[in-house]
Amino acid sequence: MKTLVELITDVVKSAFAQCNYSPEYGLVTLSNRPDLCQFQCNGALIAAKKYGKTPIAIATEITDILKKHPDFKEVSCVMLGFINITLEDHFIVSYLNAMSEADKFGCEEIGASKTIIVDYGGPNVAKPLHVGHLRTAIIGESIKRIGRLLGYKMLGDVHLGDWGLQIGLIIAELKRRSPDLIYFDESYKGEYPMEAPFNITELEEIYPAASNYTKSNPDFMEEAKQATYLFQNGHRGYVALWQHILNVSIKDLKKNYANLNVYFDLWKKESDVQRYIPKMIEDLKSKGLAYLSHGALVVDVKDNSDTKDVPPCILVKSDGATLYSTTDLATVVERIELYNPDEIIYIVDKRQELHFEQIFRCAKKADFVPPTTKLTFLGFGTMNGNDGKPFKTRDGGVMRLECLIKEAVDRVYQRVSENKEIPQDEAKEIARKVGIAAIKYSDLSNQISKDYIFDVDRFTATEGNTGPYIIYTIVRIKSILNKFTEVNPGYRAETASLQLPYGESERNLMLKITQFNKVIADSFADYSPHKICQFAFELSNEFNRFYHETKIISEKDTLKQKSWLKLILLTRDVLVTCLDLLGIEVPDRM
Repeated sequence: MKTLVELITDVVKSAFAQCNYSPEYGLVTLSNRPDLCQFQCNGALIAAKKYGKTPIAIATEITDILKKHPDFKEVSCVMLGFINITLEDHFIVSYLNAMSEADKFGCEEIGASKTIIVDYGGPNVAKPLHVGHLRTAIIGESIKRIGRLLGYKMLGDVHLGDWGLQIGLIIAELKRRSPDLIYFDESYKGEYPMEAPFNITELEEIYPAASNYTKSNPDFMEEAKQATYLFQNGHRGYVALWQHILNVSIKDLKKNYANLNVYFDLWKKESDVQRYIPKMIEDLKSKGLAYLSHGALVVDVKDNSDTKDVPPCILVKSDGATLYSTTDLATVVERIELYNPDEIIYIVDKRQELHFEQIFRCAKKADFVPPTTKLTFLGFGTMNGNDGKPFKTRDGGVMRLECLIKEAVDRVYQRVSENKEIPQDEAKEIARKVGIAAIKYSDLSNQISKDYIFDVDRFTATEGNTGPYIIYTIVRIKSILNKFTEVNPGYRAETASLQLPYGESERNLMLKITQFNKVIADSFADYSPHKICQFAFELSNEFNRFYHETKIISEKDTLKQKSWLKLILLTRDVLVTCLDLLGIEVPDRM
């Protein structure tokens, strides 16, 4: 269904057309002065220059027509030519009733038949997730969920790093520690064990140990490079170890991402695209795009319109090694071949913008992607500590993601456990959901490209623009509905119809709910989950104002009471949907 703003815009555009002005000037927006009106149109100011009239003269003509519309309670024009509109309550209620009965609260499936791949993981195998993996995971998950609500076929890809030197380092370190393992026996021809010779804890210790060992033993680095070369070229024992590394790592990654309520449709890896690289490079050579420069194979991607230097995209180094640029370009080729997406969205640190600009230009220049396929870079800012620097542990190291989650969950548990009516196991589960909600909401409520300061005390608070505040509002609504159904068993609030508002706070709550479908569409169009956060916060505020002014349970007027119950049920469902789009779970109580 059309958004409320679209319906009003249609009426105002028609009025402009009736007055012989272009309808394009009839665009309506929410009022930036809600104390004066609900909606506004500034088109008369823009149209004035084209038609050689004053803005107020054009606005007066339009206003005279709009005043006759039965759905408009009040229409006025004010200097310098703004058109202010306030709706009749019956129009708001009629729209809200239709919205409550519509699928997905009236969100149109604008993405039907379109496929979008979202690249939002990027961890390396054999390494634990750290805070640097947080933003890409939760931003990507949210964008994927929003797109699905709008009908797009969204494919989330973790894009694992499993082909680089870290594999060689692990193999070399294993050989140093356990040289008798059959994987290092060149004469062994049998099947290798199904069980890995290490668990995830041991594996995560092996890599940093190997990395540190190279600092004092340069020969060991050469061994690691040789091991990397051998496994990449099919050494049986090393390939078997690599498969063990993958299996152990992926099992652990799935568990850790699930703890964040983050899920991937594709568990693709750098190794998956190796088979595409030889042909891709030959294509680039045959098209005259790839050439040797100082021994390296490169592709020029600079454009005449560039105002800053854009260096060539390096595909093969002078020593014959490939780079991230090689595998990232091959990944584009693979995605086009396997999925033919309409768009590929990359959610990565904003400091990688130049790298992906090179990849996108190279892919387009070589015709690896159709002209209609959109390649989108979404660069996110850093999560910083109170000192304004990237978030670290107390000893200055990179904090593991599970430690950050534990800190937030423990902080919430301290508060939840104060309620002695909640059993300990339930309190722990509530704390888990609310603690993770605090982390995710604190991140998603910021614009993606901006840095932000992570403050665990502020983000776990149940007041202010926080995840726990939104959850607390939902839990409050659940409590009211439960109390009513205890006295009136079997009653279903969704069967009632909304009545005209009985007061200003109720009207404001209704108006805020009507914005939902527009907020969702705008959030996806701009890749801006923070707009959903802001809407959920504002809707929670409007509900709490209404709640404090209204005695729902004790109301004697049955018609009024049932309308209120339907309104708060709709509020709850919209808020739950908002949080679900952010990847946030809601407990039944707090």
